[in-house]
Amino acid sequence: MKRTDYISWDEYFMGVALLAAKRSKDPNTQVGACIVDANNVILTTGYNGFPTGCSDDEFPWDREGENTKYPYVVHAELNAILNASGKSLRGSRLYVALFPCNECSKAIIQSGISEVVYLSDKYADTPATKASKLMLTAAGVKLTRFCPETQEIVLDFRVDK
Repeated sequence: MKRTDYISWDEYFMGVALLAAKRSKDPNTQVGACIVDANNVILTTGYNGFPTGCSDDEFPWDREGENTKYPYVVHAELNAILNASGKSLRGSRLYVALFPCNECSKAIIQSGISEVVYLSDKYADTPATKASKLMLTAAGVKLTRFCPETQEIVLDFRVDK
């Protein structure tokens, strides 16, 4: 008999997105993304952070004040798209912890991603998120709120147990 307690594809890919988020050095918000093709093959991942060559020790992590992180940080979705290094993303699904902002939504549309599967929509009432939803819907991108069957997935690095 095969196991029956395995995770679904959606749980797996959202789990990969959440694991990617653990790479973010942002002290306040860690977001990860995972882009998958129609055959459930992972094409690319990304997380929020500064562009390559911009030291996370020299650029600001502040959220408020004169010098904030916002002009510098690359969001997880855009990082995942850029990390694809020219691979076609047409018809793919994007799994992301937080609903995409308006700028990432433009890149999602332009790259040909056909579905966004998101976990949190905590900024739903902001103008940027409203603009995102309007653009994504107009472009025919399917929006799916991920409702997990399980609350957690535990990783255990001990293989010799």
